Amino acid sequence: MTDYPPNADSLMAILRKLRAPDGCPWDREQTRQSLVRHLDGECAELIYAIDRDDVPNICEELGDVLMNLLFQVTIAEEKGDFTLADVWRGIIDKMIRRHAHVFGGEKAATADDVAKLWQKIKAAEAGHRMEKQSLMDEVKPCLSVLDRAEKLQKTAAKTGFDWNNAGQVLDKIAEETAEVREAMAENDDEHIDEELGDLLFAVVNLIRFRGKTHASELLRRANLKFENRFRQLEKEFAALNEDISGATAARMDQLWEKVKADSRNL
Repeated sequence: MTDYPPNADSLMAILRKLRAPDGCPWDREQTRQSLVRHLDGECAELIYAIDRDDVPNICEELGDVLMNLLFQVTIAEEKGDFTLADVWRGIIDKMIRRHAHVFGGEKAATADDVAKLWQKIKAAEAGHRMEKQSLMDEVKPCLSVLDRAEKLQKTAAKTGFDWNNAGQVLDKIAEETAEVREAMAENDDEHIDEELGDLLFAVVNLIRFRGKTHASELLRRANLKFENRFRQLEKEFAALNEDISGATAARMDQLWEKVKADSRNL
């Protein structure tokens, strides 16, 4: 291990060795496409560690993500597409170019000013000069569904197609909730699914309109809160020597409310 100093060059050297004819059979079989699933999983694990503020695992998962990224670079080098230096050069140039208020003569006093400047610079870049048929063309399909919903709404809002206040969005959520009830009363699965989608979209709209936190971040927080509370619920049943899987709904609710109250008092 001492032959490899702790830097990107060492990791690249290891990956090149693994991809060599006398390297690892599994690593040699990997392609750009086959590695996508692993990159997605490692990013999810990193986010999970960050959500839990688990510092040792944040450090470890950052390494796993970096390894996956540099694995892609290794494959690109083999194909003659680009090198790690090209990646560094591209992102460094982009960061300097898009922060003209720091490295250039532009002015930006607030975060909102920075966002407007960022869009102006992006629009001037060669990769963003293709003719668009719709504003919706700005929204990349590769975004997660929550982020894409938010981006679609934000893009439409540029034209003035937006709410006047949060109360209007709450009214829309109430309207969509009523339509879900109607669809469920009809027992029409296709209609129920459609209305549930509309309800989710309306909730994302409220989050986006508030402009405080992204929908994906709020859902991650909610996931983590539920997970932690359910783990505590299991401990409550175990402490009472009761079987959670055989508990009644009333008993579940009773201990769940206790867990919620305890968590608020922490």
